[in-house]
Amino acid sequence: MTWTERRFARNGAVELAYEQLREGADGEPLLLVMGLAVSRHWWPAGLCAALADAGFAVARYDQRDSGESSRMPGNASPGNPFAALAGRRGAAYTAEDMADDAAAVMDALGWESAHLFGHSLGGVVAQRMALRHPDRVRTLTSSSALPSDVGGLGAFRHLRLGTLARFARVGPARSREERIAVGLTVARLCASPGYPFDEAEALERITADVDTGIADAKAQSRQIGAQWHGPALAELRVPTLVLHGTDDPLLKPSAARATAAAIPARGCCSSRAWAMRSRPHGTPPSPPRCARWRARRAGRPGAGPPPAGGSDGRAAVQVKQRRSGSCQPKRGSAVR
Repeated sequence: MTWTERRFARNGAVELAYEQLREGADGEPLLLVMGLAVSRHWWPAGLCAALADAGFAVARYDQRDSGESSRMPGNASPGNPFAALAGRRGAAYTAEDMADDAAAVMDALGWESAHLFGHSLGGVVAQRMALRHPDRVRTLTSSSALPSDVGGLGAFRHLRLGTLARFARVGPARSREERIAVGLTVARLCASPGYPFDEAEALERITADVDTGIADAKAQSRQIGAQWHGPALAELRVPTLVLHGTDDPLLKPSAARATAAAIPARGCCSSRAWAMRSRPHGTPPSPPRCARWRARRAGRPGAGPPPAGGSDGRAAVQVKQRRSGSCQPKRGSAVR
């Protein structure tokens, strides 16, 4: 698996680092959007390769204030970034700016439209991109993410406060070694008790990102504090798949249910939430079978749109088992 040389897209004065997987470059365009202040390298190599094998042209980028993209000015609190979420502080830039960054990367790639796959905060950005630029989004997959129109104290009903308290105890990192240690701590906090923690894989992505701000709490606060002034999720018109892990240590499955329930069922522009047993908050390596399953459920052409919800328009919530590598959904299993 090889990536193109790192290039930069521009959204005004902001430079956005991106690259495209060489394998599968003639497939359906798919843009990956990673989460809070971590780089594009946090997308597992196995998942990227599997998505290419499933017929996608895969590209990934660093959001502003992360990775090799522009660091933004602004006096964000250096403390726990979740305080910025609670306080609705975000004067450095808006959530609309972050959605427009994704559009700028697509422009640089020469893509008029693409499938979007966003994880964690990247899932929120992908939702907002679909709301702000619906004609440019073919399908949306939102993984381990909050609903895009929930903010401030309202977001905390979906957060696991015990994990937040452990995040708050992570100390500042000044040296490279301390930043690697912080990265491993964060990766472990995001891991599922039912999913083996692969320290070697975690170290690989952490060291690829360690010199570009993985422990930058101010950047995290600016990202998570960016305010959204755009449409509500009820106005989303893009076929949507919502993924969530039942053992996500940071976000409760209620976040996925709220996201899917907010999206109206209108023909092909409907949503479905799928919960994966034992899945962590961090994106796990995914075998090709799982990637093909995700591709079908994301509405890849030829596979049909995502399955609609129940007759009341609400998305059905089902459980995907992970026994012996199986990715087949177990129908009718409610998520609690």
